[in-house]
Parts: sequence; C-alpha cells; structure tokens
Amino acid sequence: MLGALTPFASLAPPPLRRDTTRKPGPSAQPPPPQPHTPASINPLSRAAISLEYASLRYQSHCPLGMYVIPHSDNPSIWDAVLFIHQGYYSDSILKFRLTFPHDYPERPPVVHFITDVFHPLISHQDGTFNLAPKFRPWRPKEHHVYDILYYIKASFKKHALDQIKESDCLNKEAFRYHDTTSSFAALATQSSMLSQTASALFDQDHPSMASTKGPAHSLIFRELKPEQSNALRAQLGLREWEDAPQ
Repeated sequence: MLGALTPFASLAPPPLRRDTTRKPGPSAQPPPPQPHTPASINPLSRAAISLEYASLRYQSHCPLGMYVIPHSDNPSIWDAVLFIHQGYYSDSILKFRLTFPHDYPERPPVVHFITDVFHPLISHQDGTFNLAPKFRPWRPKEHHVYDILYYIKASFKKHALDQIKESDCLNKEAFRYHDTTSSFAALATQSSMLSQTASALFDQDHPSMASTKGPAHSLIFRELKPEQSNALRAQLGLREWEDAPQ
C-alpha cells in the first residue's frame, strides 16, 4: 500500500464478506463498469496497470494524504482513501475506487467515490467522479494514473472549483457554489463532518464500507482502544502538542 497509517486508526485486512448495502438510484450518467475478473484482463493491460502502480513509488507520483492499494482478488480494481487538510472540505476522509477497463490504457479507469460527498463533479446518486474536465480527451500515451490521482485531490481546492463548468457537473445542486459560496461551504463542511463520524469510519454496515458494484472496499479502518493508540503513537514517535518542545 502506498502511504502510512494514521496515528488514531489502523487499517484492517480486507474483509472476506461482500456487502452491497448502498443501492444506486436512477442516473442519467452511465454506471461504473462491472469489474473484470483477473482472467478477463488483457495481458498488455494487466502489465500496464502493474507498471502504473509501481510508478506510484516514485517521488511525487502519489499525492500527499492519499493511500492506494490494488484489490487482493482483482488487479483491475484499486481502492484508495484521501485525507483533506485544507479548504471547504478540510478534515474529510474520503474513500474512492478506480476500476480499469479491459483495454487500459486506451481508456481511462472509472473513478467512483464510496464515501458520500457533496461535490459538483461527483454524482450524488452513485458516486461517479467526472474526469472529463481534465482529460478531454484521454491520451493513453500522455496521461497516467498519477495524473488522475492529482486531479482528484486538486478538485477539492478552491481554484479547481472556480473553473468547473455547469455542463461538467454530475451534481447540479453542488454547482450552487458559483451562486452562493456560503451555502456551498456549509454543505461541504457538513459532508466533511459526516465522513469523520465513527459510523462512517468503523461501522461495517455503513455504506462507505461497500461499493455499489464489485467487492467491498479494501481499506477498512479499525477503532483503537486508548492503550492501543498510545502504543502506536509511541512506536511512531508521535507526541501530543503540549508535550512537543517549545
């Protein structure tokens, strides 16, 4: 997995059970493609996907605050989580998934947010994230997965939100950002707070623990008891703010 553990929670092994609690509603947007089984992936595409993941280990290829891991049963599925530290969505903890087509890199992966988030480019019905504003068209010899990851992170920043066109919005309600910034900020903050709740992070039956299609999300948080948290913090050399040297 690219990234490291947070000091207050740990990532448990992928659960064996499959959960499809969240049901997508009707949408004008095409649904995410069904994940391919390993045997159905073109050998060249499989190699390209593997190289893309290996490249994330290069310096600056994986955005800060983002953690990515291929699904254990299917290399065409990558599960990820994004921690946002600034802006309207500050302190959000957002799970999402990339599903690669069988002919990658001729076509880009589909990005689907598992965590509910109020954002103009994310469908409120099935979590689909619109890549078109940045990758129109997709150029297989120029564009890479790390470009997608950086765009996902950037899309939550003010300068990117300012540039979104209404025609690209999958959530028209969220486009009110351009009309009433204060209202948008309140809804984005509410979205962030919901993503941090104990039920969203630790409840195995919460919609954020499963995707609308395919296997359950691989990155699962496990709540730590105080003594476990303290031991982990000591192991990582972390201290409370009041204990830090002045």
